Amino acid sequence: MSINVKGRNVDVTPAMKDYVEKKIAKITKQFKAVDDITAVLKIEHGYHIAEITVPASGILLRAQESTKDMYSSIDLVVEKIERQIHKYKTRLMKRKYANFAEAPVSAPVPAAEDDGEFEIIKSKKFTLRPMNVEEAILQMNLLNHDFFVFYDPELDGVNVVYRRKDGKYGLLSPELK
Repeated sequence: MSINVKGRNVDVTPAMKDYVEKKIAKITKQFKAVDDITAVLKIEHGYHIAEITVPASGILLRAQESTKDMYSSIDLVVEKIERQIHKYKTRLMKRKYANFAEAPVSAPVPAAEDDGEFEIIKSKKFTLRPMNVEEAILQMNLLNHDFFVFYDPELDGVNVVYRRKDGKYGLLSPELK
């Protein structure tokens, strides 16, 4: 596991890099397996933005915060990741123990041009991990996306869960003809 600290429109000083690594070290203790963590620090329109992506134990945690101070942004984004970890672990416990207290990647969208052809401006590859619908919704919420593509072994195929405007969720299960 390594921590990659990148800067966009900002020079990442050794002190800033050490601060990010120290803050992220708390997060990594909560998981058995953590892949390479990416922290992107940038300045846009006078705001200092910190974004952290943590691939851990089959899930992907991602958070972003923006303030007028880079160190404040780092603190807030780490707190957000910690809340996501707590939420994820609580749901795992609920699933594992029925009497427990208390009741992830988007696909590129083609852009239409005037000449009738489609231009793909961004392409993204991602790994499909087997998970059920509930886990996919959890991953989608952790990533703060509106939809999530996943492989469900029970439904035997690639499916999509999405957030509806009324706050509920939908499931798309394609079939080949």
